[in-house]
Amino acid sequence: MSVTEDSAETTVAIIGLGYVGACVAATLADRGMRVVGVDIDAELVEELNSGRCRFQEDRLAETLRGGFASGRLRATTDPAAAADADVVLITVGTPVADDGSLADGQLRRACEALAGHLRRGQLVVVKSTVPPGTTRGLVAPLLEAGGLRAGRDFRLVFTPERLAEGVAMRELRTLPIVVGGLDPEGTAEAAAFWRRALEVETITVASAEVAEIVKLADNWWIDLNIAMANELAKYCSLYEVDSLEVIAAANTIPKGGGMVNILLPSVGVGGSCLTKDPLLVRESAARRGLEIRTAAAGREVNAGMPDYTARLVVDGLAELGRDIASAKVAVLGLAFKNDTGDLRATPTRGVIETLAKAGAEVRLHDPLVDPGEAEEVFGARPEPELADAVRDADCVAVLAYHRCFHDVDLGALPVASPCLLVDGRAYLSAEKISELGARGYAYRGIGRPAWPAR
Repeated sequence: MSVTEDSAETTVAIIGLGYVGACVAATLADRGMRVVGVDIDAELVEELNSGRCRFQEDRLAETLRGGFASGRLRATTDPAAAADADVVLITVGTPVADDGSLADGQLRRACEALAGHLRRGQLVVVKSTVPPGTTRGLVAPLLEAGGLRAGRDFRLVFTPERLAEGVAMRELRTLPIVVGGLDPEGTAEAAAFWRRALEVETITVASAEVAEIVKLADNWWIDLNIAMANELAKYCSLYEVDSLEVIAAANTIPKGGGMVNILLPSVGVGGSCLTKDPLLVRESAARRGLEIRTAAAGREVNAGMPDYTARLVVDGLAELGRDIASAKVAVLGLAFKNDTGDLRATPTRGVIETLAKAGAEVRLHDPLVDPGEAEEVFGARPEPELADAVRDADCVAVLAYHRCFHDVDLGALPVASPCLLVDGRAYLSAEKISELGARGYAYRGIGRPAWPAR
């Protein structure tokens, strides 16, 4: 069957059922396609087939369950299942090595396993983030080892994954899809598939290399923009100026085809993309003799934010006459961003480690994270109850402000009095800060005026 046909009978195989693969699998099945997910993690496959989902993402779990219940979605460890698919999506992890280069082990293994099961007429789409040239120079030869030729016997294209955790299921149905193949025919076929599969705009580009760089450019810009916001926040703090007020006003000027768009400062940058993609840019450029300075600068600034946040805690407690070595600090929110349970490269780890090394008793609370995973990352199991985490705390540090925290009455928590509130990602309003001040809190935020004033 041609993947350009308007038919719900299209079968899609997804190689890699991590966060991205699970979201895509659930969405395509929900859209009426027959989907088989393939992963080497037998425990993950068993979980999915039994209706369990380990990923915290709005609407993901129920959409997955609906797909399995309808029979449109199944999961297996057998790569041979891809042979019956019209479209094969590769969504395995692509981490970086210590030097910033692509650690291509997962991608290699996926391609080697898939090579013997490809058939003529299939469309293979790489969605794993890679340096430019990887689809053509690594993926194609590995797949061709099975005897078929890319561009002649099967189509091979690259489509960057550009989803933001927390809103991924919505963005899959709304964000434009970028498509670049090894040949124009493959590009056109993949664009037609995505238009039919998701009913979204498709942007076709001249080659797989263009599409590969699009993803890197997006995350390079985001990481660097956040780095500017973080340094702007530090600059504003020198003058007791609210950086959020500065950013809101600065973002009103038109520039280019849009507006100035400075993002928000925070405890730091984490997750699986922003922390590695700028490194892929720097390393792949260096291999061709070009020094990329901005990618490295952004990474350096953002990597330093956990220490900066920990210093807010230490200095804020000192101004209250408390010694960090005997202080109790409650950390609310452990994930790398609001409204997700993802602990990959979370900047909160650096804050917690610094405070613990200084002697503080650090208690943790995050209802969205897996307690066992949190214990592996932080060396301590989170408190399941908020009240137990904050009891008699000298400081409450909000490092991920999940929606479930929005209705918490911070002023009613059983904390010490006075108590320091450190705002790492809540962006509390000036009115809320003043209200909490009247209820026994001192306040320190990233790029926010201190309350009471220093």
